[in-house]
Amino acid sequence: MLDDASAGSLSYGAFLRGLIANPKGVSAPTPSSPVLAEAIAAELDLSRPGLVVELGPGTGAVTAALVKRAGSDRILAIERETSFLTPLRNRFPDVDIRYGDALAFERFLPPDAVIAAVVSGLPLLHLPDATRRSLLARALECQTKGGLFIQLSYSWLPPVKAAEGVALSKRAIWQNFPPAHVWTYKSA
Repeated sequence: MLDDASAGSLSYGAFLRGLIANPKGVSAPTPSSPVLAEAIAAELDLSRPGLVVELGPGTGAVTAALVKRAGSDRILAIERETSFLTPLRNRFPDVDIRYGDALAFERFLPPDAVIAAVVSGLPLLHLPDATRRSLLARALECQTKGGLFIQLSYSWLPPVKAAEGVALSKRAIWQNFPPAHVWTYKSA
């Protein structure tokens, strides 16, 4: 595993390459700050068994916080931006990192996997509303009651309106640049 300074340099270079190659495929103008990443990881309910599925880990800022909080053996990360894959795999050799479309996350789940939470760094606001609603519904359906879908967003409005039977909470992270929100959807 790389030290923090080396990981940060490699991650920022990968972030810039990803942003230039596919601006709409990257959810932010800058990588997530450690404060934002830790706020996202803090939303996990560690009493829930199973995998934490990370959709769009990007440079791994949130992945690092998830590993710190839940352990590398519980993380399954899915990334489709090729410039992020090698830095992610070098930085997190013990995390299961898959290449592919995170919107089709079910294809990457091990058979009979138990899912503890789905964490998303995907740029949902660039996607049609029906796609966003479908992702949220599928992410909660693959979990037991109390399942979590945790979404990073830079919007003041929720990226997906909560459906009936789903509680929604928001936490603003002012220390991030730009300020961000952590939207947590919980099935009842």
